[in-house]
Amino acid sequence: MSEENNNSEVGGIAADRLRSLIERIERLEEEKAALGSDIRDIYAEAKSAGFDVKIMRAIIKLRKMNAADRDEQEFLLETYKKALDI
Repeated sequence: MSEENNNSEVGGIAADRLRSLIERIERLEEEKAALGSDIRDIYAEAKSAGFDVKIMRAIIKLRKMNAADRDEQEFLLETYKKALDI
């Protein structure tokens, strides 16, 4: 492709800008997949060390929440458990 075609607009779209954005997204998707693999490896390591991975995931979810939301969730959980005699 010539430099002129690379920088041209196609149907009102700047092809070089679009290509750049797509390539950046593709690189980030590759990085995300690699990070996902690393995270799975850490969970496998935790499991082999005797930790409960399901509980670890729940703790990570709780740590992401702000305190008020976490308190509300815990209150509702306790309320539902009492209502169901659990």
